[in-house]
Parts: sequence; C-alpha cells; structure tokens
Amino acid sequence: MARQKPLNLYRNIGIIAHIDAGKTTTTERILYYTGKKHQIIDVHDTKDGKGSTTTDYLEQEKKRGITIQSAAVSTEWKGHQINVIDTPGHVDFTIEVNRSLRVLDGAVVVFDGVAGVEPQTETNWRLADQYNVPRMCYINKMDRIGANFKHAVDGIKNRLGAKIVLCQVPLGSHDDFIGMADLIAGQGYIWETSDKDSKWETIPLDQIADHPRVKAFTTAADTEWVSKLAELRAESIETAVEMDDDAMHAYLEGNEPSLETLKKCIRQGCVAGKLVPVFCGSSYRNKGVQQMLDGVIDYMPFPGENGGISMVDEDGNIIGEQAVTDDAPVRALAFKVINDQFGTLTFTRIYSGVIKKGDTLQNVTRGKKERIGRIVEVQANATKEIDEVRAGDICAFVSLKETETGDSLTDPAHQVLLERMRFPDPVISVAVEPKSRNDIDKLSTALYKMVKADPSLRMEVDKETGQTVLKGMGELHLEITIDRMRTELGVEANMGKPKVSFREAFGQTVEHTYTHKKQSGGSGQFAEVKMIFEPGEPGSGVVFSDEIVGGRVPREYIPAVEYAITVESRQGQVAGYEVLDFKARLIDGKFHDVDSSALAFEIAGRACFREAQKMSKPKLLEPVMKLEVVTEADYLGDVIGDINRRRGSVSEQGQKGTNAFVQGFVPLAEMFGYINFLRSATSGRGTFSMIFDHYEEVPASMVAKLMEKEAK
Repeated sequence: MARQKPLNLYRNIGIIAHIDAGKTTTTERILYYTGKKHQIIDVHDTKDGKGSTTTDYLEQEKKRGITIQSAAVSTEWKGHQINVIDTPGHVDFTIEVNRSLRVLDGAVVVFDGVAGVEPQTETNWRLADQYNVPRMCYINKMDRIGANFKHAVDGIKNRLGAKIVLCQVPLGSHDDFIGMADLIAGQGYIWETSDKDSKWETIPLDQIADHPRVKAFTTAADTEWVSKLAELRAESIETAVEMDDDAMHAYLEGNEPSLETLKKCIRQGCVAGKLVPVFCGSSYRNKGVQQMLDGVIDYMPFPGENGGISMVDEDGNIIGEQAVTDDAPVRALAFKVINDQFGTLTFTRIYSGVIKKGDTLQNVTRGKKERIGRIVEVQANATKEIDEVRAGDICAFVSLKETETGDSLTDPAHQVLLERMRFPDPVISVAVEPKSRNDIDKLSTALYKMVKADPSLRMEVDKETGQTVLKGMGELHLEITIDRMRTELGVEANMGKPKVSFREAFGQTVEHTYTHKKQSGGSGQFAEVKMIFEPGEPGSGVVFSDEIVGGRVPREYIPAVEYAITVESRQGQVAGYEVLDFKARLIDGKFHDVDSSALAFEIAGRACFREAQKMSKPKLLEPVMKLEVVTEADYLGDVIGDINRRRGSVSEQGQKGTNAFVQGFVPLAEMFGYINFLRSATSGRGTFSMIFDHYEEVPASMVAKLMEKEAK
C-alpha cells in the first residue's frame, strides 16, 4: 500500500510545560477544533471520577487533576496529520517528557501567563536542547488576574536564553483579554465571546487601536502593547529576515517581505533551532488555539526536516545518521511501554522503512527477534488497528515480549543501534510488601511490569533485610506507582516510609598497597596492587587509570582490577551507599608466575578499595533539591524560616504576578511531607515544585543522626 500522505504533511509534536500551565486543556481544545471530538471536558470537572479529558484517562489522573503519563493522539488540521503527545508537568514524571522529546520532531512549550517561566519549564527546555527539538512558545492563561505577557517573554529570553520572534501579542489581559494581534500577518483577531464556537473579527493592524473594545482597556500596560504594534511588527520582520540572506538583502533595500517569505524565514530559523516563535491565548476561554495550530503547520518541522536519528556503536559513539525515508531498511525506536487492558503496548517511532503486520524485526539492543503481530494507532486510551506503518509514523505494537524503553528495532539483515535516551537516577526509595498473602506471588511480577514500563523506577532486594525496595523520582511518583499496580494489575501493596538515596565519596587522596596471599595446599593465590585514589570533580564519575610500567602487573590481570573497583564502588564503607566521582590509579604491583590469576587480582583490587576508602576520611553525600515556593507575600517569612530550619538556603525571591516566590536549595532528607507544612502555613494557598539539583556533603555532625533516621 502506497503512502497516503506526503511526509511534509506530517507533524509529530509534544505539548510540554510546568504543572498547571494548561497543557491538557490545550490538547482538549486542539482535539475539539480539529474535529476529533465534539465535547470539551475541563480538567477541574474530572475529579469526581465520572468524566475524563481525552489524554488524562487514568484513575489517578482524574482524581488529582494532573497528567501522570504522556498520552498520544492523532488528528488532522488543514490537510496535515498532527500526532500530539500531551506530557506531564510534575517533576516526578520528567521521564515521560524525556522519552517523548526523544522521538518528537517539535514541541509546543506552554507557559502560564501569570507565572511565566517556572522550574519544570527550564528542565523541559534543557531536555529539548539535549535532543535538538525545535520549539514554539504558547503563552496561555492571558485571561487570568495578574497575567503579564512581558514578564513571560522576558523570562523566555533571559532564563531560557531563547532568540524569539513575536508572532502574536495579546489584545488586553484578564477580563479585557479579547484577542490577539498577529504581527506576521499584520492583522488582529477579536473574539465575539468566550464560547467554544465563538467567531472572531479580523481587522488590519493599523485599525486595532480605534476598535471600541480596545479603547475600553482599563490598564496602561494593555494600552501600551496596542500603541507599539507597528514597532513590534518591524522588530519581528527584522528578526525573521535575518534567517535568509536573500530576504535580508531585499528588506535592506526597502522591500517589505511577503507573508509567504516571512513564514518561510521563521520556519527556516525554527527548524534549525535558531529561532523560537511566540504565540499567546487562553485555551480555557477558547481563544488562540486555532492560530497556534496554524503556527504548528507553518513553523514546526515535518519528520526528518531537521535531520534523522543518529546511529551509534555499542559504546554510544555516533557512526552515522539515518534519514527519515520509506526507501531504507526498517529502523525504529521503542520509546515507551505501557500495560493496559489490551496487553503490553510498545510505543514506537518509525525512522525509516515500512513495517507490516507479520514482519519480524531484530531488537538490536537485546539481540532478540520480535514478530510484529498487531499494529495500532493510539488515541489516548483507545486504539485503532492498522496494517502498516511508515517512516515518520508513531504507533504502538501489541504484546512484544522482549522490547523495553529505548530499544532499537531494525531489519534483521541491516542491524544497527539507534541513539538511546538518557534517564535520570532515582533519588528516593521505599520498601514494598504485599497487602495480603494472596498478593505475595503476584507482587514481584507486577513490580517487574511497572519497572519495565518506567525506566526511572528501579527495583532491588535488600540483601540484609530481604525487603523488596522500589526506587523512584519522588514521593508522588512512588505513591502513584503502587496505586497503578492496584488499578491496572489488581495487586495491592503497602509502601514503607520513603528513604533517601545517599552517596559516598573519598575525603582525601590515599595511596594504599594491598597484598592478597592464600596458601592451602595445591596452587595458592597471590596478587599485590599499589593504588592511588583521588577525589574527583562532581559529575566526573569513576575513572580507572592503568599506570603500570615494565610489566610489574601482567596486562591480562589489569581488567580484573578495574572490574573490582567498578563493582566495589557500588557499596561504600560509610553506610553501604554507592561511591561517586573518584579516580583510581593502578601504579604498581607484584605477581607470582604460578599463584597469580585474574581472580587473585580482583580480590586484591576489591580489598584495596575498601581499605583505602576507610582511610580517606570518607564523606557521606546527600541529594539536594532545587525548591521553588509560590505563595502570597504575607506567608513568605514563615516559608523562608522553615527552609532555614530544614538546613536549606534561599537563592532568590521576588514577585510572580500577584504572588511572591522564593527559590532555594534544600536536602531531600528534610523535605518529606513538606506539602503538609506548606498547606497549613499558607492556608492552602502555597504551591511548590522540587527538582534534584546536585549531591552535597552531609555535615559530619549530622551523619549519625541521618543514618539513625534512615534505619527506622
């Protein structure tokens, strides 16, 4: 079957933002205006559990009014196929944004018009930088009290470092928000009402100031935007034509570019990642979503327009690039696995070739073959069977047995690894046990399924206590994982008190020699290693350096010493936590012609590490979180005092719309149950967000106290 639509009519986009910026509401409006659904459900109407928005269909999402897992929907707008992924905004579910951005061609970053740039927006923006994803900005909630378009735009420029082109500016704000001025098309859109089917009036840019509803604006800031429209349009045109030499020369000679030329220039800059178009609106009030969709068509790249996917060797080094085309061997990346009523769904982005039902693909990551039984197009929690998928498509394969997130699926005759996504390490852990005897056998299977579906979860068994330990990105993440096991897999479990994932480090440089001798009849064991252990810079990792000269240790035994250091560093000498950031230098040693072996050198390496770490006055490191609290100014004193009591430090404070905010750094060990303090201290009005920032040394006086607390 031939391709139904040319590749340039496809758009794979993600909706990303901080929590509560309006991503799910925007996605609902996109589906309504593109004719995919005929009724709009608002997020705050779902908490009774009866209704649900299209993309927030999990019981846990309906109850909390937040997005937990990214959901994919496909729709059409003006002849273009748009695959939309609505992602979570809560920091505990950053993994969902990470894996979605890996396979998307563009992203619409949604901003709260009152709060502007928020911490999770910065995290998502950095992820998009990491994967070179072109972006456009949509400043939402322009109808809210305190909405400040300039504050949001300044944040995008200064905090995110983006070069922007203003495509739209709002006409009014709060109750006066009546529409937008389109600086590129040179016209304004003024809505008659806030109804979802409201019509809008289109008027030339130079006539907007004389419109009766514009003349009725009550704030100076709103009037000022209108008075500067001609100047702003000139700025936007200049920024756009900088992207194309021919357009720039024509403009400098006094020829104003046509609308078509302007759009072409902005698209060129956006696809190359040099320019970020900015739009505005109010999704809840049904204003601006259609124009934002036009922007997606005009400026977001089609699959492969900003390059294909990198192919890598087993060590992750790039060895080539696969262009997005049907006329190439099949190359696809599995980016998400979920368990639902249909079985296991493996979400996959097809980069090249054509995959049909019944084909056999090679999972190159795991060295296993997978037969493609059913292929489905996913509409959030509904699926539609399809017979084939082609380059540029996003689909789901049903019941693949071996494939996990990040695996490469390719034509068995042309095997190659595709560049994987990078996942954060968990920072918090809890003990998990079955609620009843009936759940004992089912618990480990259920946990395995949850961990397979979510790479930011880890499961292990504590050797000393025999407890099953689940590690994740935060309290909410773990709580929701346990709840989803109940609703999706029918397994009830109890969760212990959260524990922090501490780390350890060398306190100072240590030189140490260890000799391993064993003689008990027959051949013995002998190995001697002399090593220097040096503390490294934060983030430098574990570095092994072979500095043996003159064959003092035979070449074949050195990998055994390196392996010993790597394994032993997973369990430090302070409290058994992983040891971070050090350099291990093997500088000398001795061997015996008969009694030396790789095993003997491995044992010597392990013992040398253990003794050297103890001698180095080792440090205990704890995860430190970047915290932002937004509340009314009256409560700021209590919040700052509490941060100091939690061993935290304040880095910044200021105004966000009508509210005040404070940012700082606080150890994770002091943050459990913080939401309860914040609710009582701010009469329920305060909100906070927290994201892992770095590891920091625990003060010596606190080590015993913290370890005692963790042991409880």
